[in-house]
Amino acid sequence: MFMADNLTTNVTTFILILMFIGMIVFVAIRAKQNREDMIENHAPKVAGEDELEGGARNPQRFDEPDEEALEEMAELLGEDSEDEA
Repeated sequence: MFMADNLTTNVTTFILILMFIGMIVFVAIRAKQNREDMIENHAPKVAGEDELEGGARNPQRFDEPDEEALEEMAELLGEDSEDEA
């Protein structure tokens, strides 16, 4: 009877050790995958590689600037039209 208890304890211990090693391997693999995914998703974007969603409703209106946009650009550049006149 003592031998049966000892055998059962040894087999149970062996199975639990195998399960523990399996869980460690599983967690290590998942951590590696998550780390690689995070690095890929948060890598700096290179111009042209990232796709921007959306767009202008009427992109043709940006081909030629209107008078107000020209005045704002002149102000930003410090070229007041009053100084030139």
